Amino acid sequence: MTASSTVPTSDLGNLRVAIVGAGPAGIYAGNILTNSVAEAGGSVSIDLFESLPAPYGLIRYGVAPDHPRIKGIVNSLHEMLDAGTTRFIGNVEVGRDIALDELQERYDAVIIATGAIRDAALDIPGIDLPGSYGAADFVAWFDGHPDVPTEWTLDQPEVAVIGNGNVALDVARVLAKHAVDLRSTEIADNVLAGLEASAVTDVHVFGRRGPADIKFTPIELRELGEVPNVDIVVHDEDFVDADPANAANNQLKVMLRVLNSWRTREATGAGRRLHLHFYHSPVEVLGDGKVEGIRFERTEPIGDGRVRGTGEFREIAVQQVYRAVGYYGTPVVGAPFDERAGVVSNVEGRVKDAARTDDAEAPAIPGLYATGWIKRGPVGLIGHTKSDAMETIAHLVADVEAGRLSAPAVDGDVLDVLDEREVAYTTWDGWLALDAHERDLGANHLHTRERVKVVPRDEQVGISRGALVR
Repeated sequence: MTASSTVPTSDLGNLRVAIVGAGPAGIYAGNILTNSVAEAGGSVSIDLFESLPAPYGLIRYGVAPDHPRIKGIVNSLHEMLDAGTTRFIGNVEVGRDIALDELQERYDAVIIATGAIRDAALDIPGIDLPGSYGAADFVAWFDGHPDVPTEWTLDQPEVAVIGNGNVALDVARVLAKHAVDLRSTEIADNVLAGLEASAVTDVHVFGRRGPADIKFTPIELRELGEVPNVDIVVHDEDFVDADPANAANNQLKVMLRVLNSWRTREATGAGRRLHLHFYHSPVEVLGDGKVEGIRFERTEPIGDGRVRGTGEFREIAVQQVYRAVGYYGTPVVGAPFDERAGVVSNVEGRVKDAARTDDAEAPAIPGLYATGWIKRGPVGLIGHTKSDAMETIAHLVADVEAGRLSAPAVDGDVLDVLDEREVAYTTWDGWLALDAHERDLGANHLHTRERVKVVPRDEQVGISRGALVR
């Protein structure tokens, strides 16, 4: 980290801090705190707890395998953890293997950085029919997450994805892409086999608003148009408010140009088609015992990104539905949780003793903090995660300097507690062993690739524990 990425401090003394969650939010928070304390002449001991056997969170289990640019982020996170200033403790679920209050007893401060991994609800009739799924579950499957089933049924030709963000594009692209074009990625073998057996021919992506209000990024959108042997289908009626000259920023201008270029793109007769629909608000998932279609109300723009229903309804035949309308945080046992917002109750990273973040009278809980999506909700990119961590760490530092934190009440290494409870935790050395194993699998695979992910949790833990060093 550069000096500009650290938080100014005075004498912080010697701190012991626990961070719960080893995704970018937790790793950035640990790195910023380490640098801040070092600049002040103090020292900090950080334990980074993760419920999965491996680090990196959604970077490993929430990004499509055909995104090579993610490797740069992984390399950066690797360097931070490999520096030896933060101790990685994986395969430990706070609230099950060790309680949050037990961490609070053993550390000067605890930072919650567990992210948001559940799908936000879409409250329309029929959304729970067989064949209707949350995008987060599908993403977890194609990323080889150890806690989801290893098989996913793709035996229907027409599929709908509801949403206009990057997750919706990831899901649509993976569904539309031919499996042969994923062989060079780090995709798990069971996922590749599932995609090779796919019967999908048409993927429909639906957005409630228009092209000028999409939540994609230009890179994601361009990638969509570069998928081999897939035709992009758009509809002129959806482009009433899509002039690049009126775009609010350069990113949107680029994306509108891309979308408009697809209007005149000739169909090639490709084996699969990816349809982009705008101004479609889902009303009901249709079907008798299973998904058979979706009913939409056509919308129209009324300014400032808002739309209203036109009273025109359409039904489109599909046999599977994936909702990609956002993520929602998972409560952390022992921490106040705002059910409405789906976040740990907090103000600028200080966790509040309240059920709602906006309870102005609720006091902060000394020594308990939050950062990342569990703090502010599932919005923003990696850069936002870093600045978000800086805000939280700034408050932690201020609380130390003001004497608001209590010294740990319990001495001793937390690993002794985990050993006593026979928790099969993993370590950084264990991750290095698992990482090397996956790379060896890739190098020796029929389709040579950088790595092949190990999916079963017990296999990951076994490989990692084989390198356990205390």
